[in-house]
Amino acid sequence: MSKLESGERKRYSRQILLPEIGLTGQEKLKAARVLVVGAGGLGCPVLQYITAAGIGEIGIIDHDVVEVTNLHRQILYNLGDVGKSKAITAAEKLSALNEFVKITPYPVKLTEENAAEIISKYDLIIDGSDNFETRYLVNDICVALGKPWVFGSILRFEGQVSVFNYEDGPTYRCLFPDAEEGDNCAEAGVIGILPGMIGTYMANEAIKIACGVGKVLSGELLVINALTNATSVFKFNRTVTTSPVPAAKPQIKEADTELVEISWEEYEKVSETDPEHIQLVDVREDYEYEADNFGGVNIPLSEIPDVISSFSPDQKIVFYCQSGKRSKQAARLLAKSGFSGESYWAGGW
Repeated sequence: MSKLESGERKRYSRQILLPEIGLTGQEKLKAARVLVVGAGGLGCPVLQYITAAGIGEIGIIDHDVVEVTNLHRQILYNLGDVGKSKAITAAEKLSALNEFVKITPYPVKLTEENAAEIISKYDLIIDGSDNFETRYLVNDICVALGKPWVFGSILRFEGQVSVFNYEDGPTYRCLFPDAEEGDNCAEAGVIGILPGMIGTYMANEAIKIACGVGKVLSGELLVINALTNATSVFKFNRTVTTSPVPAAKPQIKEADTELVEISWEEYEKVSETDPEHIQLVDVREDYEYEADNFGGVNIPLSEIPDVISSFSPDQKIVFYCQSGKRSKQAARLLAKSGFSGESYWAGGW
């Protein structure tokens, strides 16, 4: 294990004081090699905090350049960086933050051709990408090489964090077996503070993994809503033991064939003409429901599997939440249970 220099002892003194970290933990951080995929909204806070924390070797892979539209949330950059490589610019700024950390930029796109070679050089992968293809690629290579990886996702006001393939724990494909077309930040927007919130959670998971301390978000998906301050944790198990083909491209589906989205206008029409045969279900947590809702009954997503038998096939079941993610998961659970009636999911407001 790498010993700390006197300058490092002073720099990290407040962190070393923590009994969970100590000198041994700080030396583990120095010995750690971490690859960050994406130096954008999530990558910026992740990179800043793991660099400051003393991760010994950091790789940054991003083929993109800084744009003006990035600056409200990608706070590692400034106006003078517009047009420059994110990976190279980030490496320069982070090297100025901590001279004890070795930083290697990869100003290229992560692809099937280079992923295994690059990822194999690191102990832990942190993925801050914004598309399904890259996430499945990272997952499949990490599974093939036995590497754990930290996942983060942001959209509008909602963010998600989890850890995959950690000590034979669940993988990304266990939680998301199939990719689905969806909005991204460029299309749907994102509040500027959200990447900082989610990115620091991701950095924290990475630090815990490197030090071997605390409870890691393996088999758990943390969901944070910055608009309502709602926080939920959803548990899931390992169902996929191996990737079908390392780095295989996912078959992205526009929508599940058994799932049907319904607009609020359509719901209102049906509820006015046939109110006895339609049931509205808010699948958010009870405190979210109490703060603001569109009516109906409140059954949190985590409780849906336990009450599936209570839904009547004679009624149209409409699930809803704020972002549409949880409501779609609820509709999928009902469809896969063999429910013979009609179920729908509604997007957020």
